[in-house]
Amino acid sequence: MAIFKKPTLKTESPKKRDIPQGLFQKCPGCNEVIHEIELNENLRVCPRCDYHFALSAKDRIQNLLDPQTFLEMDADLKSVDTLRFQGMASYKDRLKNYQERTGLTDAVIGGHGMLDGYKIALAVMDFGFLAATMGSVVGERITRVIEYGTSEHAAVVIVSASGGARMYEGMLSLMQMAKTSGALARHAQERLPYISVLTNPTTAGVMASFASLGDVIIAEPKSMIGFAGPRVIKETTHQDLPKGFQTAEFLEEHGLIDMIVHRKRMRETISHLLSYFSSVS
Repeated sequence: MAIFKKPTLKTESPKKRDIPQGLFQKCPGCNEVIHEIELNENLRVCPRCDYHFALSAKDRIQNLLDPQTFLEMDADLKSVDTLRFQGMASYKDRLKNYQERTGLTDAVIGGHGMLDGYKIALAVMDFGFLAATMGSVVGERITRVIEYGTSEHAAVVIVSASGGARMYEGMLSLMQMAKTSGALARHAQERLPYISVLTNPTTAGVMASFASLGDVIIAEPKSMIGFAGPRVIKETTHQDLPKGFQTAEFLEEHGLIDMIVHRKRMRETISHLLSYFSSVS
């Protein structure tokens, strides 16, 4: 029997270092951890695998247009809860939450500016605001941008990213599909160009309306583009879907989009297209 007991030594557990939130992002494409500064300096494109992270509407406008030329239109338009939607949270509460979180009043910024000296009417959707769903305000702002381009004989450029129609507004949201498409039809009658840029993801009612009506349709690499989701299509058709279904690369191969352009070359590509359109107009 032991006379002495082995003493128990208590050691302090090493303190965990708190890593500040938001300093690093894990890339969904290659699983590498990237510092926010490095990501922002690279237009929010992974420097390892070229995965395109979501880009805010304000940053995209800054990257596309000539400095200090953008003038926003209809910033005072705000969504209202016409249907008095009540769910897990009211529509009013959701709008207020996203407005405070993003600094936006709704899911699209519209206006006009200069791109390499070419005047354009520009609308850019922001997926960070309610998945950039299209309600009455989003549809109205986009329509007014198109009508401004028509009245000023300027090209229209729309950058889309959306989860589709906004269910909180019911039929009012679906009506925006026809309204935006009608404005584009009048724009086309004036023989004026419309360039549609599709980013990840562009789906449902937005893709089934103005996003797919461009004279030239451009997509960022590996963007998910389509109407219904793959699971819904598979259950409806009872068929296995081909590899890469609803990616930008698949759609380019099958003729739905015209070209895939890296974000770093987007401004240059649109400028070349504008120069071509201006030479034949």
